[in-house]
Amino acid sequence: MRGNLYQRRRAFTLIELLVVIAIIAILIGLLLPAVQKVREAAARAQCQNNLKQIGLAVHGYHDANKYLPPWAFDFTFNPRPANPLGDQRQGHAALSLILPYVEQGNVFNTTKLEFSVIDPINWPPNWGVAPGGLTRVPIYLCPSTPDRVVDYGPYFVSLGLPNKGPMLLGPTDYAIVRGLHGNFRSVCMPTAPNPPDNTGAMGQKGAMTPNGMTQARTTLVQLIDGSSNCIIVAEDAGRHQIWAKGKPVSPSAPGQVGWTLNSAWADYNTYIRVRGTDGTGTIMGGGCCVVNCNNVNNIYGFHTGGVNALRGDGSVQFLRESVTPGVLGALVTRNGGEVVQEN
Repeated sequence: MRGNLYQRRRAFTLIELLVVIAIIAILIGLLLPAVQKVREAAARAQCQNNLKQIGLAVHGYHDANKYLPPWAFDFTFNPRPANPLGDQRQGHAALSLILPYVEQGNVFNTTKLEFSVIDPINWPPNWGVAPGGLTRVPIYLCPSTPDRVVDYGPYFVSLGLPNKGPMLLGPTDYAIVRGLHGNFRSVCMPTAPNPPDNTGAMGQKGAMTPNGMTQARTTLVQLIDGSSNCIIVAEDAGRHQIWAKGKPVSPSAPGQVGWTLNSAWADYNTYIRVRGTDGTGTIMGGGCCVVNCNNVNNIYGFHTGGVNALRGDGSVQFLRESVTPGVLGALVTRNGGEVVQEN
Protein backbone atom coordinates (compact mmCIF):
# COMPACT_ATOMS: atom_id res chain seq x y z
CA MET A 1 0.00 0.00 0.00
CA ARG A 2 2.78 2.39 0.86
CA GLY A 3 4.37 1.91 -2.52
CA ASN A 4 1.09 2.91 -4.22
CA LEU A 5 0.96 6.19 -2.27
CA TYR A 6 4.43 7.27 -3.31
CA GLN A 7 4.67 6.28 -6.93
CA ARG A 8 7.70 7.73 -8.75
CA ARG A 9 6.81 10.67 -11.05
CA ARG A 10 7.60 10.08 -14.69
CA ALA A 11 10.04 12.63 -16.29
CA PHE A 12 9.67 14.24 -19.76
CA THR A 13 11.04 12.16 -22.55
CA LEU A 14 13.44 13.77 -25.04
CA ILE A 15 10.76 13.74 -27.74
CA GLU A 16 8.26 15.53 -25.49
CA LEU A 17 10.86 18.14 -24.61
CA LEU A 18 11.66 18.76 -28.27
CA VAL A 19 7.95 19.12 -29.06
CA VAL A 20 7.54 21.74 -26.30
CA ILE A 21 10.57 23.66 -27.58
CA ALA A 22 9.20 23.53 -31.13
CA ILE A 23 5.82 24.86 -29.96
CA ILE A 24 7.51 27.72 -28.08
CA ALA A 25 9.62 28.55 -31.15
CA ILE A 26 6.51 28.67 -33.33
CA LEU A 27 4.73 30.96 -30.88
CA ILE A 28 7.75 33.28 -30.74
CA GLY A 29 7.90 33.28 -34.54
CA LEU A 30 4.25 34.30 -34.70
CA LEU A 31 4.60 36.92 -32.00
CA LEU A 32 7.83 38.59 -33.18
CA PRO A 33 6.42 40.21 -36.35
CA ALA A 34 3.54 41.64 -34.33
CA VAL A 35 5.97 43.10 -31.79
CA GLN A 36 8.09 44.55 -34.59
CA LYS A 37 5.02 46.13 -36.18
CA VAL A 38 4.01 47.74 -32.89
CA ARG A 39 7.54 49.00 -32.35
CA GLU A 40 7.76 50.47 -35.85
CA ALA A 41 4.32 52.08 -35.47
CA ALA A 42 5.54 53.78 -32.30
CA ALA A 43 8.77 54.89 -33.99
CA ARG A 44 6.87 56.24 -36.98
CA ALA A 45 4.54 58.19 -34.66
CA GLN A 46 7.55 59.65 -32.81
CA CYS A 47 9.10 60.59 -36.13
CA GLN A 48 5.91 62.39 -37.13
CA ASN A 49 5.88 64.22 -33.81
CA ASN A 50 9.49 65.33 -34.37
CA LEU A 51 8.54 66.86 -37.69
CA LYS A 52 5.54 68.57 -36.14
CA GLN A 53 7.85 70.18 -33.59
CA ILE A 54 10.16 71.30 -36.39
CA GLY A 55 7.11 72.73 -38.17
CA LEU A 56 6.13 74.73 -35.09
CA ALA A 57 9.72 76.01 -34.90
CA VAL A 58 9.69 77.10 -38.54
CA HIS A 59 6.44 78.97 -37.95
CA GLY A 60 7.87 80.46 -34.76
CA TYR A 61 10.85 81.75 -36.72
CA HIS A 62 8.48 83.13 -39.36
CA ASP A 63 6.41 84.94 -36.74
CA ALA A 64 9.51 86.47 -35.14
CA ASN A 65 11.30 87.47 -38.36
CA LYS A 66 8.37 87.85 -40.76
CA TYR A 67 9.86 85.38 -43.24
CA LEU A 68 10.75 81.70 -43.44
CA PRO A 69 14.29 80.64 -42.57
CA PRO A 70 16.40 80.14 -45.70
CA TRP A 71 17.93 76.71 -46.21
CA ALA A 72 21.21 78.50 -45.40
CA PHE A 73 22.89 81.87 -45.65
CA ASP A 74 26.30 83.29 -46.58
CA PHE A 75 28.00 86.46 -45.44
CA THR A 76 28.56 89.28 -47.93
CA PHE A 77 31.68 90.31 -46.00
CA ASN A 78 34.48 88.69 -44.00
CA PRO A 79 32.76 88.13 -40.63
CA ARG A 80 35.99 87.56 -38.64
CA PRO A 81 39.31 88.65 -40.11
CA ALA A 82 41.06 86.83 -37.23
CA ASN A 83 39.71 83.46 -38.42
CA PRO A 84 42.83 81.26 -38.75
CA LEU A 85 41.22 79.54 -41.75
CA GLY A 86 41.08 82.79 -43.68
CA ASP A 87 38.21 84.69 -45.29
CA GLN A 88 35.41 82.20 -44.70
CA ARG A 89 31.93 83.45 -45.58
CA GLN A 90 29.82 80.30 -45.34
CA GLY A 91 27.01 80.97 -42.90
CA HIS A 92 24.65 78.66 -41.04
CA ALA A 93 21.89 76.15 -41.73
CA ALA A 94 18.15 76.49 -41.17
CA LEU A 95 18.23 73.76 -38.50
CA SER A 96 20.67 75.97 -36.59
CA LEU A 97 18.50 79.07 -36.99
CA ILE A 98 15.42 77.39 -35.47
CA LEU A 99 17.20 75.97 -32.40
CA PRO A 100 15.63 78.53 -29.99
CA TYR A 101 12.18 77.40 -31.16
CA VAL A 102 12.81 73.70 -30.44
CA GLU A 103 13.82 74.32 -26.81
CA GLN A 104 17.52 74.19 -27.63
CA GLY A 105 18.40 77.72 -26.53
CA ASN A 106 21.49 76.53 -24.67
CA VAL A 107 22.85 74.93 -27.84
CA PHE A 108 21.95 78.01 -29.86
CA ASN A 109 23.77 80.27 -27.41
CA THR A 110 27.04 78.40 -27.99
CA THR A 111 26.74 79.02 -31.74
CA LYS A 112 28.16 82.29 -33.00
CA LEU A 113 25.83 83.08 -35.89
CA GLU A 114 27.77 86.28 -36.49
CA PHE A 115 30.77 84.21 -37.58
CA SER A 116 31.21 81.59 -40.27
CA VAL A 117 30.40 77.95 -39.60
CA ILE A 118 33.90 77.27 -41.02
CA ASP A 119 35.64 78.89 -38.09
CA PRO A 120 37.16 77.17 -35.03
CA ILE A 121 35.08 79.51 -32.90
CA ASN A 122 32.08 77.46 -34.09
CA TRP A 123 33.74 74.02 -34.03
CA PRO A 124 33.54 71.56 -31.14
CA PRO A 125 36.61 70.50 -29.12
CA ASN A 126 39.30 69.42 -29.98
CA TRP A 127 38.98 71.33 -33.23
CA GLY A 128 37.45 74.44 -31.71
CA VAL A 129 35.74 75.91 -28.67
CA ALA A 130 31.97 75.58 -29.27
CA PRO A 131 30.48 72.38 -27.78
CA GLY A 132 26.97 73.02 -29.13
CA GLY A 133 27.58 71.30 -32.45
CA LEU A 134 28.22 68.03 -30.60
CA THR A 135 24.66 67.92 -29.32
CA ARG A 136 22.36 65.16 -30.50
CA VAL A 137 19.11 67.15 -30.70
CA PRO A 138 16.38 64.56 -30.00
CA ILE A 139 13.78 65.93 -32.41
CA TYR A 140 16.33 65.89 -35.25
CA LEU A 141 16.62 62.09 -34.97
CA CYS A 142 14.12 59.51 -36.21
CA PRO A 143 13.97 56.43 -33.94
CA SER A 144 13.56 54.14 -36.97
CA THR A 145 16.99 55.10 -38.29
CA PRO A 146 20.05 53.02 -37.36
CA ASP A 147 22.25 54.81 -34.84
CA ARG A 148 25.58 56.11 -36.07
CA VAL A 149 28.44 58.50 -35.36
CA VAL A 150 28.91 61.64 -37.44
CA ASP A 151 32.60 62.54 -37.73
CA TYR A 152 33.77 65.41 -39.96
CA GLY A 153 37.41 65.07 -38.88
CA PRO A 154 38.54 62.98 -41.90
CA TYR A 155 37.06 65.53 -44.30
CA PHE A 156 38.97 68.47 -42.87
CA VAL A 157 42.14 66.40 -42.64
CA SER A 158 41.73 65.65 -46.36
CA LEU A 159 41.75 69.42 -46.96
CA GLY A 160 45.17 69.66 -45.33
CA LEU A 161 44.27 70.68 -41.76
CA PRO A 162 46.22 69.11 -38.88
CA ASN A 163 44.62 65.93 -37.56
CA LYS A 164 43.10 66.72 -34.17
CA GLY A 165 41.13 63.50 -33.91
CA PRO A 166 37.40 63.00 -34.47
CA MET A 167 35.20 66.04 -35.08
CA LEU A 168 31.96 64.64 -33.73
CA LEU A 169 28.82 66.52 -34.69
CA GLY A 170 25.13 66.03 -33.94
CA PRO A 171 23.43 64.09 -36.74
CA THR A 172 20.08 64.81 -38.32
CA ASP A 173 17.58 62.53 -40.07
CA TYR A 174 15.62 65.50 -41.43
CA ALA A 175 16.59 68.02 -44.07
CA ILE A 176 15.24 71.21 -45.60
CA VAL A 177 13.72 70.60 -49.03
CA ARG A 178 15.66 73.05 -51.14
CA GLY A 179 14.12 72.15 -54.49
CA LEU A 180 14.62 69.94 -57.53
CA HIS A 181 17.92 69.02 -59.16
CA GLY A 182 18.43 69.81 -62.83
CA ASN A 183 18.73 66.09 -63.56
CA PHE A 184 15.27 65.50 -62.12
CA ARG A 185 13.77 68.31 -64.17
CA SER A 186 15.28 67.17 -67.46
CA VAL A 187 14.52 63.46 -67.00
CA CYS A 188 11.38 63.32 -64.86
CA MET A 189 9.55 66.65 -64.87
CA PRO A 190 10.35 68.97 -67.81
CA THR A 191 7.49 71.28 -66.81
CA ALA A 192 9.07 72.13 -63.43
CA PRO A 193 10.16 75.74 -62.86
CA ASN A 194 13.63 76.57 -64.18
CA PRO A 195 16.12 76.91 -62.57
CA PRO A 196 14.72 74.17 -60.34
CA ASP A 197 17.18 74.01 -57.45
CA ASN A 198 15.79 76.86 -55.34
CA THR A 199 12.09 76.26 -55.93
CA GLY A 200 11.34 74.86 -52.47
CA ALA A 201 9.50 76.95 -49.89
CA MET A 202 12.80 77.49 -48.04
CA GLY A 203 14.93 76.94 -51.12
CA GLN A 204 16.62 80.29 -51.53
CA LYS A 205 19.97 81.07 -49.91
CA GLY A 206 20.10 84.08 -47.64
CA ALA A 207 22.71 86.82 -47.71
CA MET A 208 23.87 88.24 -44.36
CA THR A 209 25.01 91.86 -44.63
CA PRO A 210 26.30 94.11 -41.83
CA ASN A 211 22.71 95.36 -41.62
CA GLY A 212 21.06 91.96 -41.39
CA MET A 213 19.61 89.31 -43.66
CA THR A 214 18.74 90.18 -47.22
CA GLN A 215 17.37 87.93 -49.95
CA ALA A 216 15.55 84.69 -49.19
CA ARG A 217 12.88 86.52 -47.23
CA THR A 218 10.09 84.21 -48.38
CA THR A 219 6.82 84.47 -46.48
CA LEU A 220 4.07 81.90 -46.12
CA VAL A 221 1.85 84.12 -48.28
CA GLN A 222 4.36 83.70 -51.12
CA LEU A 223 3.79 79.93 -51.26
CA ILE A 224 1.66 80.36 -54.35
CA ASP A 225 0.79 76.67 -54.58
CA GLY A 226 -0.58 76.78 -51.02
CA SER A 227 1.26 75.93 -47.82
CA SER A 228 -0.53 72.58 -47.55
CA ASN A 229 0.82 71.65 -51.00
CA CYS A 230 4.48 72.40 -50.24
CA ILE A 231 6.85 69.97 -48.52
CA ILE A 232 9.34 72.05 -46.55
CA VAL A 233 11.20 69.39 -44.51
CA ALA A 234 11.41 65.65 -45.07
CA GLU A 235 13.36 62.62 -43.94
CA ASP A 236 16.78 62.13 -45.47
CA ALA A 237 18.00 59.69 -42.88
CA GLY A 238 21.07 57.62 -42.12
CA ARG A 239 24.01 59.67 -43.41
CA HIS A 240 27.18 59.45 -43.31
CA GLN A 241 26.32 55.94 -44.50
CA ILE A 242 24.83 55.94 -47.99
CA TRP A 243 21.75 53.73 -48.32
CA ALA A 244 20.16 52.53 -51.55
CA LYS A 245 16.77 50.79 -51.57
CA GLY A 246 17.12 49.67 -47.95
CA LYS A 247 20.69 48.39 -48.23
CA PRO A 248 23.93 50.07 -47.08
CA VAL A 249 26.34 50.87 -49.90
CA SER A 250 29.87 49.64 -49.30
CA PRO A 251 32.71 50.29 -48.79
CA SER A 252 31.68 53.12 -46.50
CA ALA A 253 34.84 54.65 -45.04
CA PRO A 254 35.42 58.40 -45.60
CA GLY A 255 36.14 59.09 -49.25
CA GLN A 256 34.62 55.81 -50.43
CA VAL A 257 31.51 55.16 -52.47
CA GLY A 258 29.30 54.35 -49.48
CA TRP A 259 30.09 57.50 -47.46
CA THR A 260 28.75 61.03 -47.77
CA LEU A 261 29.69 64.13 -45.81
CA ASN A 262 26.53 66.15 -45.35
CA SER A 263 24.87 64.58 -42.32
CA ALA A 264 25.04 67.05 -39.40
CA TRP A 265 22.30 69.49 -38.48
CA ALA A 266 24.87 72.29 -38.34
CA ASP A 267 26.05 71.61 -41.91
CA TYR A 268 24.16 73.85 -44.28
CA ASN A 269 24.74 71.44 -47.16
CA THR A 270 22.58 68.86 -45.38
CA TYR A 271 19.58 69.60 -47.57
CA ILE A 272 17.35 67.77 -50.07
CA ARG A 273 17.53 68.72 -53.73
CA VAL A 274 15.55 65.89 -55.29
CA ARG A 275 17.59 64.26 -58.01
CA GLY A 276 16.07 60.83 -58.55
CA THR A 277 17.92 57.59 -59.20
CA ASP A 278 17.70 54.50 -61.34
CA GLY A 279 15.64 51.54 -60.14
CA THR A 280 18.48 50.18 -58.01
CA GLY A 281 18.94 53.44 -56.16
CA THR A 282 22.65 53.52 -57.00
CA ILE A 283 22.89 55.71 -60.11
CA MET A 284 22.16 59.32 -59.20
CA GLY A 285 20.13 61.16 -61.81
CA GLY A 286 19.78 57.91 -63.75
CA GLY A 287 16.01 57.66 -63.46
CA CYS A 288 12.90 58.78 -61.61
CA CYS A 289 12.96 56.65 -58.46
CA VAL A 290 12.31 59.36 -55.88
CA VAL A 291 11.35 58.05 -52.40
CA ASN A 292 13.43 55.60 -50.34
CA CYS A 293 15.79 55.10 -53.30
CA ASN A 294 18.97 56.83 -52.08
CA ASN A 295 19.68 59.12 -49.13
CA VAL A 296 22.04 61.54 -50.86
CA ASN A 297 20.08 64.71 -51.64
CA ASN A 298 16.89 62.69 -51.81
CA ILE A 299 13.89 61.85 -49.64
CA TYR A 300 14.75 58.71 -47.67
CA GLY A 301 13.61 57.03 -44.47
CA PHE A 302 13.52 53.67 -42.73
CA HIS A 303 9.75 53.21 -42.49
CA THR A 304 8.02 50.50 -44.46
CA GLY A 305 6.48 51.88 -47.62
CA GLY A 306 7.41 55.55 -47.39
CA VAL A 307 8.61 58.55 -45.36
CA ASN A 308 7.23 61.31 -43.19
CA ALA A 309 7.18 64.80 -44.68
CA LEU A 310 6.39 68.21 -43.16
CA ARG A 311 4.29 70.65 -45.14
CA GLY A 312 4.18 74.41 -45.00
CA ASP A 313 0.96 74.49 -43.01
CA GLY A 314 2.60 72.47 -40.21
CA SER A 315 0.92 69.18 -41.04
CA VAL A 316 2.89 65.95 -41.34
CA GLN A 317 1.84 63.34 -43.87
CA PHE A 318 3.19 59.99 -44.94
CA LEU A 319 4.66 60.14 -48.42
CA ARG A 320 4.44 56.71 -50.05
CA GLU A 321 7.17 55.12 -52.11
CA SER A 322 4.64 54.80 -54.92
CA VAL A 323 4.30 58.57 -55.32
CA THR A 324 4.85 59.57 -58.95
CA PRO A 325 7.72 61.92 -59.84
CA GLY A 326 5.25 64.50 -61.11
CA VAL A 327 3.32 64.59 -57.83
CA LEU A 328 6.51 64.77 -55.79
CA GLY A 329 7.87 67.56 -57.95
CA ALA A 330 4.62 69.48 -57.53
CA LEU A 331 4.79 69.07 -53.75
CA VAL A 332 8.38 70.30 -53.65
CA THR A 333 7.91 73.47 -55.70
CA ARG A 334 6.32 76.47 -54.03
CA ASN A 335 5.08 78.28 -57.12
CA GLY A 336 4.87 75.76 -59.97
CA GLY A 337 1.13 76.23 -60.38
CA GLU A 338 0.49 72.49 -60.48
CA VAL A 339 -2.77 70.88 -59.38
CA VAL A 340 -1.69 68.15 -56.96
CA GLN A 341 -3.73 64.96 -56.96
CA GLU A 342 -2.47 62.57 -54.32
CA ASN A 343 -3.53 59.02 -53.57
